[in-house]
Amino acid sequence: MKFAFAGIDFLGSVFDGLVEAGWEPIKLFTRPCDGIYDFNDTVVAQARARRIPIQLSRLKPEDIIALHQAHGRDWALVVAGYPWRVTGWQGRLRHAINFHPSPLPTGRGPYPLFKAIYDSYESWGVTAHVLAEDGFDTGDILAQDIFSVDPRETHETLLSKCRMAAQRLASGPIAKDIAGRWRSPEPQGDGSYWPRVTDADRTLDFRQDVADVLRRIRAFGAIEAIARLGDARVYVASAEGWTEPHRHTPGAIVHRYRRHTVIAARDGYVQLDRWSPIPLSEAGKVGR
Repeated sequence: MKFAFAGIDFLGSVFDGLVEAGWEPIKLFTRPCDGIYDFNDTVVAQARARRIPIQLSRLKPEDIIALHQAHGRDWALVVAGYPWRVTGWQGRLRHAINFHPSPLPTGRGPYPLFKAIYDSYESWGVTAHVLAEDGFDTGDILAQDIFSVDPRETHETLLSKCRMAAQRLASGPIAKDIAGRWRSPEPQGDGSYWPRVTDADRTLDFRQDVADVLRRIRAFGAIEAIARLGDARVYVASAEGWTEPHRHTPGAIVHRYRRHTVIAARDGYVQLDRWSPIPLSEAGKVGR
């Protein structure tokens, strides 16, 4: 099966899985990335190695028409981690599939991984579904890969689990039985939409238990949570903590040693191990 891929490295494992199963890529639709949180180096390198066209601008109906003119209807459009709504595909290709990093219908929206951890989900997954033209992540389900979430899951481990699950879905049920699954998909029904997280979502509340504070730090991982240290605010990449009765006010700095900073929480202490000041140019944006 020929396929055009729309996405970035985030779920680029879908591209790998389809190629592994023998599908033939014909075009890459991607977008500019900041090289800090978003990357497309790998998918672009793969496209260049296969000498297929690369488009950085938004995929529009006329792009689908052009592919239809070149390849007829015998190809698929595969979307994974692509921010723009794609329309105009019906009648011009055989299958349009979106891969979403949640067990739909739970967790529709741009990036549900953070909330999956800080809301303490015990299981998670990746869903392949029919690409809906009238909404994000609402199409009928073609296949899912569900896995357990560890009590000490981090953003980075959950991301790896999602990437691995997406590759399994792509190389397995989607590549091997797309025709059968396309004939009998499962409607999603009612679900939940999780909007993009804000700085308020990233901000630590030391009035909570130590376990809750550490869970939020793990949820954001390399993206970093936000904490108040006295009158300043800082990005927090990693921390440890322990429970211990005390009389300190939650949020108070109670100890410092080199870069290690111990802050009182409701039922103990949180030690910030890796943190950095928020630049003045960004300070006004925090919490908005």
